[in-house]
Amino acid sequence: MLFDTSVRRELARSFGATLVVLMTIVLTLGLVRTVGAAAQGKVSAQDVLLLLGFSGISQLAPLLALSMFIAVVHTLGRIWRDSEMVIWNSAGLSLQRFMRPVGRMAWLVCLAVAALVLFVTPWMNRQAAELVLRYTERSDLSRVTPGVFQVSRDGRSVFFIERERDTAQDAPATARSVFIHSQTAERETLTTASSGRLESQPDGRYLALTQGHRVDREVGSAESMQASFARALVRIGDAPNTARADLTPKTMPTWDLLQLGTPQAHGELSWRIGLALASLNLLVLGVVLSVSNPRKPSQWGVLFALLSFVVYFNLINLSQSWVQSQRVSLWGSLLALHGGVAVVSWLLLWWRSQSLGWRVAGMLFYSRASSGRQPQVSSQS
Repeated sequence: MLFDTSVRRELARSFGATLVVLMTIVLTLGLVRTVGAAAQGKVSAQDVLLLLGFSGISQLAPLLALSMFIAVVHTLGRIWRDSEMVIWNSAGLSLQRFMRPVGRMAWLVCLAVAALVLFVTPWMNRQAAELVLRYTERSDLSRVTPGVFQVSRDGRSVFFIERERDTAQDAPATARSVFIHSQTAERETLTTASSGRLESQPDGRYLALTQGHRVDREVGSAESMQASFARALVRIGDAPNTARADLTPKTMPTWDLLQLGTPQAHGELSWRIGLALASLNLLVLGVVLSVSNPRKPSQWGVLFALLSFVVYFNLINLSQSWVQSQRVSLWGSLLALHGGVAVVSWLLLWWRSQSLGWRVAGMLFYSRASSGRQPQVSSQS
């Protein structure tokens, strides 16, 4: 049908353009945040693009829901502003009839939102957490940049090295011209060596130094002790931890959250299931909020739609915190929030359709009554 085809085609164009703009903004902000973390030494510079991809896919579910909502409001609002809605209503198509092309266009988007938020996003969060953990558990020597002074993770040592060769992430790190300054509450140590090599032992990580010199001084004392060595071991970290990242509700699969049954698990489930249900409610709400007066065209409808999305999204976050604090139950929060929004949206859609039907019927009756009147011609005798 021409009606369904034209509406779906315009919805698809508006949805694609909105998604590209929102995704560009999110990726730009994510790139700035990830590069800043890499500059502070929290993540590896080689993993910036990978972390950016994980972050972008994790934010894709709410972006799809928001893009579809904006596309519905913008497309139907344009139909109202150009007075096309009066033509469709005169042909017998009510406002509720627009739900059919909107639903046929958006069902794949809603399915993608549900799949992303229930299955893909937890896996992406898990991979990002493990990537950060692997970099954090690397030795201080491996994380140090050649030619740059680097503070250790515990803040008690300062390293300066010249990397001898590039090594793989799991290979032993080798360096030359090693400088280490360590300080504790009782002792201050300055160590220099011509070369160093990372060695892992059961009780921790050690840096094997060769052909070096060491100076020890007691804190608060002017006396110092100097020594030269051919080979020395300096502990720079705990034993490598091969365990995976700790499971958090954001990184756990949905099925595991259902079996866990803790308040934190129920709170995460309320957010995931709530976002999937919100993508459906936003379609009906978008059709309702698109209604405008063609005689007074304005962009207040789009702004009000964005405000409604922000309020709805914040209510989802609020319900998550209430479920975690055990103020409400999981299914009670879902029924109260999303069931209430669904009922209000469909009632508003029915009310708008009825009022629009009576308005169009009145206009048709007035036009027919006006056309039936015969003009009176005065005759002069």
